[in-house]
Amino acid sequence: MNWYLQSGNEADVAISTRIRLARNVNGFTFALKKDGEREKLEDKIKEAIFSVGYGLQFLRLKDMDDMTKMSLVEKHLISPDFALNKNETGSILINEEENICIMIGEEDHLRIQVFSSGLDLENTMNLAVELDEKLGNLLGYSISKKYGYLTSCPSNVGTGLRASVMLHLPALSMTGNDKKILETLSGIGVVVRGGYGENSEVEGQIYQISNYQTLGVSEKDIVQNLKVIVEQVMKQERQARKFLTKDAITLEDKIYRSYGILTNARKISTQETMKLLSMVKLGTDLGILPQMTDAKMKELYLYTKPANLQKYKQEQYEVIERDIKRAEIIKQIIEKN
Repeated sequence: MNWYLQSGNEADVAISTRIRLARNVNGFTFALKKDGEREKLEDKIKEAIFSVGYGLQFLRLKDMDDMTKMSLVEKHLISPDFALNKNETGSILINEEENICIMIGEEDHLRIQVFSSGLDLENTMNLAVELDEKLGNLLGYSISKKYGYLTSCPSNVGTGLRASVMLHLPALSMTGNDKKILETLSGIGVVVRGGYGENSEVEGQIYQISNYQTLGVSEKDIVQNLKVIVEQVMKQERQARKFLTKDAITLEDKIYRSYGILTNARKISTQETMKLLSMVKLGTDLGILPQMTDAKMKELYLYTKPANLQKYKQEQYEVIERDIKRAEIIKQIIEKN
């Protein structure tokens, strides 16, 4: 089963964990603008993956249709900018479970990404480091004795590590404490963004929390510091949920209204779905909707997004028709035994 359909640790609040390592290969310019340089780098990487293992498959963006590329974005496996690259010069290495996805030729030569469901920073980090060391031994990374790994953007120099956790924080939003807490995080070296990273909006009260500093601190310390911060935010969210349950009727009314619209709508947009799913997930995690499960929520979040909806139905639809099909899929998933 793909990692994004699995239930993870602390799944009531933590959606997923990602470890990303930015790496560049010796002997190649960072921008890869010289004739044939990108192809030479890709050939070198393709040779290396046979020795690395993990069942990695090499795929070029230019060989994918737009729907496939956007389905990868919706799964958070590649960045929107990478998918929308008009020159289609990028490529990826990806395994069957899709918990490993390496972007080749995004901002850096390699963006090594390892994913897991729920809160699982240490294990995800261990796999990323293991994979990174194997690739580094075969490819030879650009490293400075003084600064560490060299990257296209100075903000990634050092470890080149971005650790991030997706958190569902509906109760903090409903009690009006989300902005205060998230502003505090920004003051202690943590970046808070929407689900699709830089410049993305927050949808359905899902926030991406990641480290900012990569230079002068170890990978282990980055992960440990982020874990402490994330656990504090999760604690605050759970306290806010307890506060909301004091007015049980009002809370249950909001949850059941959201559930009612989802189960009875004849057509529904992505944006409205995300908003309603946030309340239904809250009701699921609090035991207010016993007919719902974490597995159903995972499917609802994935298969209601435009590209993955069409992949699920194996058809292409215009916007209005997608909204109709989305309502059908929601009902099908919710009514599963």
